Amino acid sequence: MNNIYREITPLNANDCFTIFSREKKEFNFPLHTHEEYELNLIWNAKGAQRIIGYHMGEIDDLELVFVNGNLPHGWFTNHCTSLDIREITLQFHKNLFDENFLNRNQLNNIKNLLEISNQGILFSRETAEIFKPRIESLTTKRGFDSILELLSILDGLGIARNSHILSISSSTNDNQNFNSRRLEKAFDYLRSNYNKGISLATVSNVVNMPEVSFSRFIKKRTGRTFIESLNEIRLGHATRLLIDTTQTIAEISFNCGFNNLSYFNRIFKKRNNCTPKEYRENYSGIKIYI
Repeated sequence: MNNIYREITPLNANDCFTIFSREKKEFNFPLHTHEEYELNLIWNAKGAQRIIGYHMGEIDDLELVFVNGNLPHGWFTNHCTSLDIREITLQFHKNLFDENFLNRNQLNNIKNLLEISNQGILFSRETAEIFKPRIESLTTKRGFDSILELLSILDGLGIARNSHILSISSSTNDNQNFNSRRLEKAFDYLRSNYNKGISLATVSNVVNMPEVSFSRFIKKRTGRTFIESLNEIRLGHATRLLIDTTQTIAEISFNCGFNNLSYFNRIFKKRNNCTPKEYRENYSGIKIYI
């Protein structure tokens, strides 16, 4: 993803955050990054396209997304026919919360939220409906009350259920903290060997756990099965290769550890709502710089 537009946001260095509400007929800003964290609430834009890192998807008529601004992101008109798109964008400095402050027990929810934002978070419709009036009212608040409400909103989002990670991480340094040495060791192994044949027995042996115990353990701690976790890592590499290389889809499938092309196509479509071929074609057509 080269030549992505680097945005200079309107956030003042002396302010904690900025929030602005917009009415529009289309999305016309390119794929971009910036230093600040961003919470984006959008409604009346069903059919628009969302790109967060290597994720691409079509949005519904209400969505709430939180991203670390350094993760490339953008929304595009795509199939949206609404002429009354509403959007509220909240941005705050990456150093708004001191590390020592975040390490306090009462800030755990916000700390976890900020860490996961490196991959982009899509909140459930239920969560979006709950927080929509609060975010709307935040546009009218000023002074100390506004920062208290921001903290409260972030804390609430940090414990929201049924949220989805958007951009699959393929990095060995994605700062994901599992609070478990065994799980971190297992994921280090998966990330280092994703392109090889990996079995549950092999990884269980790496972390010195019985297969059945490790299978239950990884499901409980991550919400995914062992195979789902491995496939997420492999798909992360595959999406990068689709964009950044000219390798054939079959080559990408093999190089990412999928020895069955039909299986690769099937789970890729399930994860991204499009085939690898469609993903490559769609992404190449996105305006990424100005």
